[in-house]
Amino acid sequence: MLLEEVIQQLEEYGTEQNRKTYKNHGAKEPLFGVSFANLKLLKKKIKKDHDLAVELWETKNMDAMTLATYILDPKNITAEQLNSWVQDVDYYCLMDVFMTSICTSPIAIERMKEWTKSNDEWIGRAGWSLLANISIKNKALHDDFFSPYLEEIKENIHNEKNRKKEAMNSALIAIGIRNEDLERQAIEIAREIGKVEVDHGTTSCKTPDAESYIKKARERAEKKKMK
Repeated sequence: MLLEEVIQQLEEYGTEQNRKTYKNHGAKEPLFGVSFANLKLLKKKIKKDHDLAVELWETKNMDAMTLATYILDPKNITAEQLNSWVQDVDYYCLMDVFMTSICTSPIAIERMKEWTKSNDEWIGRAGWSLLANISIKNKALHDDFFSPYLEEIKENIHNEKNRKKEAMNSALIAIGIRNEDLERQAIEIAREIGKVEVDHGTTSCKTPDAESYIKKARERAEKKKMK
């Protein structure tokens, strides 16, 4: 599909109700208000098209940027592109789908290592959100890889900015779900740090309790193994 065709389709899919909802969660204009279900329909139709993804991102339309994350090729995206794109995002939903889309990139770990150190709320969120996705997807990593990040969460989570702190909590959960040893370590840290306070604005979103979330996810994983 050509850029103009995709933009036209996005506009047709948009609704005023979705626009209001997304804005309430922090999305900014321009946006059409396309549901994630319809974005996934377009993703299925387009498949991978990295050049089109770049064009969509450059429109700075929130729906187009979200679709761009669905159709980009993580093997082709460069560090330069990632460093540029991550600075365009100050909306947590877009940041998280972006990090999900690049977690299998050959340069994902190096970007994560850099971004998690950032004092910027959104680049910091990118790093920790990416770590959470790497924790889920990259089964080859040794437990020791996660040790410094668990320590960082324990020492500093309460000192971090709102959306970075939220992503650190998500990373703690994702790491704890990996296996029994990391579950034990993550739960120990969750108990030590206590409740993580995140300002969700006027939305009904809640911050998940890391310990209970990890335990439930691990129980589901164990039941799956037994089937």
